Amino acid sequence: MAAVETKIEESPKDSEPIASTEPIVDEDGTEQGDEVKKQKKKKQKKKKAQANSEKEKVENGEQSPPAENNEEKENSSGEEGDGDANEEKAAGEKKKKKRSRNKNKNKGKKNANGQTDPPSIPIAELFPDGNFPEGEITMHPPVPDDRTAKDRFTSEEKRALDQMHNDIYSEVRHAAEAHRQTRQYMQKWIKPGMTMIEICEELEKTARKLIGENGLEAGLAFPTGCSLNHCAAHYTPNAGDTTVLNYDDVCKIDFGTHIKGRIIDCAFTLTFNPKYDKLLEAVRDATNTGIKEAGIDVRLCDVGAAIQEVMESYEVELDGKTYQVKSIRNLNGHSISPYRIHSGKTVPIVKGGETTRMEENEFYAIETFGSTGRGLVHDDMDCSHYMKNFDAAFVPLRLQSSKTLLNIINKNFGTLAFCKRWLDRAGATKYHMALKDLCDKKVVEAYPPLCDIKGCYTAQYEHTIILRPTCKEIVSRGTDY
Repeated sequence: MAAVETKIEESPKDSEPIASTEPIVDEDGTEQGDEVKKQKKKKQKKKKAQANSEKEKVENGEQSPPAENNEEKENSSGEEGDGDANEEKAAGEKKKKKRSRNKNKNKGKKNANGQTDPPSIPIAELFPDGNFPEGEITMHPPVPDDRTAKDRFTSEEKRALDQMHNDIYSEVRHAAEAHRQTRQYMQKWIKPGMTMIEICEELEKTARKLIGENGLEAGLAFPTGCSLNHCAAHYTPNAGDTTVLNYDDVCKIDFGTHIKGRIIDCAFTLTFNPKYDKLLEAVRDATNTGIKEAGIDVRLCDVGAAIQEVMESYEVELDGKTYQVKSIRNLNGHSISPYRIHSGKTVPIVKGGETTRMEENEFYAIETFGSTGRGLVHDDMDCSHYMKNFDAAFVPLRLQSSKTLLNIINKNFGTLAFCKRWLDRAGATKYHMALKDLCDKKVVEAYPPLCDIKGCYTAQYEHTIILRPTCKEIVSRGTDY
């Protein structure tokens, strides 16, 4: 049978391809039957419809113009399939590039306060004029001799005293802003399944950037506490610790920042399971009560009694069993002084404490701990927190390794707390025997993890306050708590 040739002509009116056919003749010279003609007409109609649809796609910008020779397209249908696959692949790659560009844009995007996400700009650069945000300002509570806090606001003498300490307040607010931005970022970043070392290193890396770490002038005030469940305080992972944060864990994040030794000590509790909400609410309410009761000339024992009353008014139901939330009676808040996290006075969280009074221009860490267990903690687990004794007298050291380690501690931490991970970071090696020797000689104090009974849950909230002459400033207060 002879080959059939089909010619495409353009109509002068609408420029659409019109198929024209010539008579089909067999080898013996006779025309083919009507059936063959019908089949040819069907093919021509299909080609015409395809050409129209391709033209519309080109006009709408959805597809590149079709090949001029339709006969070539018909003969190379396999090649077209490959071309479509390549186009789809290219489109997919374009989408991926767009997504990655959007991610990068969001990564470096600045918030309303000018900070990037994740935070990377030092606080000093965000506030170049040195006017750092104030904390929450409240009045001192009335004292027994009927004086009120309002008298302090209007007193010219008290305002003059207040202005004398503006440099100190500025340093504390600087450290507080670094703490605030770090913790708010970490609250969004921490997820179940992360290791505790991963969490601590990310937090410390962020805090060091924001505080503008500079030796003993600025940096972290103590290791990141990330105590879990029945462990209430002083746990941070040592090198090689594989502990993982789980969905049902109650994690206390306690870390500090400082500028020139002016320390911000602030903590919060992180949970993922809503069944612990009542426990967190109890401890948060107790901390706020302690802050409200604190003030110049207030007795420390009165603050403790108010905290316990609020804390133990709460109950929490866990797995069908109801527990009263108890104050952990052998954990306390404390006063803070330059380069000294515990500077002498303690703020109890149960009644019956000291009758010592709070004084003007003192700094306090008001912290409360609630537990579903006994409400009493003891030393447990491997120790990770250490701190040089602030009042230690000169002690002759015989071991050269102890002398070397003490020099590293003096240079990097002074009288601020540190952990074994930080010694590794400072370049100390094979220091365990030397560290034990310094602890035995009371040059360095060990602070092991403090735990209630196993199976219970503990929570913590903490803020740093300044008892200014005119008012009380909750310097670490934020929008989160």
